[in-house]
Amino acid sequence: MKAAVIESVGTAVVAEVPDPTPGPREVVVEVAACGLCGTDLHILQGEFAPTLPVVPGHEFAGEVVGIGRDVTEVAVGDQVAVDPSLYCYECRFCRSGHNNLCERWAAIGVTTAGGAAQYALAPVANCVKLPEHIRTEDAALIEPLSCAVRGYDVLQSRLGAHVLIYGSGTMGLMMLELAKRTGAARVDVVDLNPARLATARQLGVSGSAANADELDRPQGWDVVVDATGNAAAIQDGLDRVAKAGTFLQFGVADYATRVSIDPYKIYNQEITITGSMAVLHSFERAAELFANGVLDPEVFISDRLPLGRYPQALDQFASGTGRKIVVLPQAS
Repeated sequence: MKAAVIESVGTAVVAEVPDPTPGPREVVVEVAACGLCGTDLHILQGEFAPTLPVVPGHEFAGEVVGIGRDVTEVAVGDQVAVDPSLYCYECRFCRSGHNNLCERWAAIGVTTAGGAAQYALAPVANCVKLPEHIRTEDAALIEPLSCAVRGYDVLQSRLGAHVLIYGSGTMGLMMLELAKRTGAARVDVVDLNPARLATARQLGVSGSAANADELDRPQGWDVVVDATGNAAAIQDGLDRVAKAGTFLQFGVADYATRVSIDPYKIYNQEITITGSMAVLHSFERAAELFANGVLDPEVFISDRLPLGRYPQALDQFASGTGRKIVVLPQAS
């Protein structure tokens, strides 16, 4: 089969690789769509993935075309979205319910072959059946949505909160949609990219600007979310949190990224700084939200490219052009 392969740091190709064979509790998914994400860029840069080469792609959905001998939960022909998370269930973090912090953390498309391929292997436990009205070409959005749902679990946001989001890429826009549906009084978005801000306005943002100063809220925001991973945005966002407010680090920063904090202000104003790491008990909820129309795929997905253009798709994603880019492994 054909698959995208990150061969070495900075090098991605499309190549022939062996077809997957399911183990007793595994399934083979014919991938309909696989989304690109900042994690894929980190892998390309030599971060996250423990070894290269690897087939990337942790945001994918498709049709079950093969099952292991002990699989009863799904059948050939079922539509599924795949939670990429692979946990040991034995370490102290798994045993205390923090599986996403697993000491042996692994993920499909990061530590094992992923969905940027015609076929992908997944444990049946990671497959969520989708209703018939869902197009699997759109359902690659479920995995990033599950990360956003986890982010809102961490926030425990109160009704009537004023929310500021840095970044109106896919993840920032998903946080916008969830904020609107979890009782925010106002949701503002900051981004340097005018085209992405236009999408935020299309989705019904309260205010949008290239700089938070333009939004004229000197008392700050109850909730500030960074969805960029950019040091300048993070630093600015930390200074925008209102008294008793919360800053959520949601964007994935480079390992070397550093910002400064004001410990006295954090103490004196009772500011909370927290983070959200990937998926945790949120994938099924995200699938249900998606099935009920929480996101419009035609707004969120800007580019649908054949698998053969995966290297170019990475370049486009890195340039910040478009919104969610997905590759279609079955397209010519």
